[in-house]
Amino acid sequence: MTAATRKKATASAIFIMVVLIMAFILWNSGSPAAKHPTTAYAPRSGIMRVVAAENFWGSLAAQLCGIHCNVTSIIVDPNADPHEYQSNAAVAKLISNATLVIVNGVGYDSWALKLINASYNQNRTVINAGKLLGLPSGSNPHIWYDPAYVNATVREIYLDLANADPSNSGYYRQQYLNLTASLAKVDGMITEIRDNFSGTRVASTESVFVYLANATGLNLVSPPDFMDAVSEGTTPSTQSVITFENQLETGNVSLMVYNEQTITPLTQQMKQIAMQHNVTVVGVTEIIEPPNASYQAWMTSELSSIRDALNASSTPK
Repeated sequence: MTAATRKKATASAIFIMVVLIMAFILWNSGSPAAKHPTTAYAPRSGIMRVVAAENFWGSLAAQLCGIHCNVTSIIVDPNADPHEYQSNAAVAKLISNATLVIVNGVGYDSWALKLINASYNQNRTVINAGKLLGLPSGSNPHIWYDPAYVNATVREIYLDLANADPSNSGYYRQQYLNLTASLAKVDGMITEIRDNFSGTRVASTESVFVYLANATGLNLVSPPDFMDAVSEGTTPSTQSVITFENQLETGNVSLMVYNEQTITPLTQQMKQIAMQHNVTVVGVTEIIEPPNASYQAWMTSELSSIRDALNASSTPK
C-alpha cells in the first residue's frame, strides 16, 4: 500500500468515527431524559419514587403503583407512637427527591410537612390527605379509619400517579379498579357490623376509634375529653376519668377498644378495670400490624376482632 493510499484509508476511518460519535450525541440529546433531566415523570427505568409518611397510606399507594414505583413508608413500627416521631437526614433526602409524597395532615405528621417545606422541588407532588378532605385544624387526625376518606384519598393518589406517568395511565387505572374492589370487601364488613350491632354501646381509650365507630353505627359513649386528651398526650379531666370508669364498672358497654400505640398508666388502668368487669378489650393500632400486611388485611383483622367481640357479648343494645 502506497503512502497516499494509507493516508486516504486513515482519513476515511476518522470520518466514519466522527459520524458515529455525532449520531450517538444526537440520539441522546433527543431522549426524554436528556431533554428533561428533572422531569416529574418516571425515569428511564420506569420507576417513580413515592414516599408516604405512614405505612397505611404507603400500602395503598404501593397497590396503585404496582411495578412502576418504589414506595417508601417512613413510619412502619406498630410499637411506636407516631405522634412522637423524630425525622432524620435520610428521611429528609427521601422526601426531597420524591416524585410523590403522601402525608396524613391534620396535625398528625407535622414533621413531614416541615421537611417538604424545607426542600423545594417544583416537580414533586404532595398529597395532604386532611387538606384534600377539607378537614379544619383540630379535627380528629385518624382519617384512615374512615372508609369514605380512604376512598377519596386513594382516588387522588391514582389521579396523581396517572398525571405524573401518563404513558402508564391505563395500568394505574386497572390497579385503581383492583384496589377499590378489594376495599369494597372491607366496606362489606363494616356494613355487616352496622346491620347487626348498630346502636350498641362501646368504649375507647382514644379518638382513633371515632371514625370507625361512626361508620359501623356503634354508639361510642366514652367521654370525648378523655379520648382527645389521650390522643394529644395531655391529661384528661377528672370528671371524664370518673365517667369512663363508671361506664366500665357498671357494664354499660359491650366492649372497649384499646389503642396499643398510646399506652399510658391511665389507659392501662382503664384496661384493667374493663377486664375486671368482663368487658372485652379489643386492641387496635395506628400503624399497620404486622408491618408487612396490606391495609385491607389490617383493617379486616381489626374488624373481625370487633365483630367477634360483639357477637360474644351479652350486653343488650
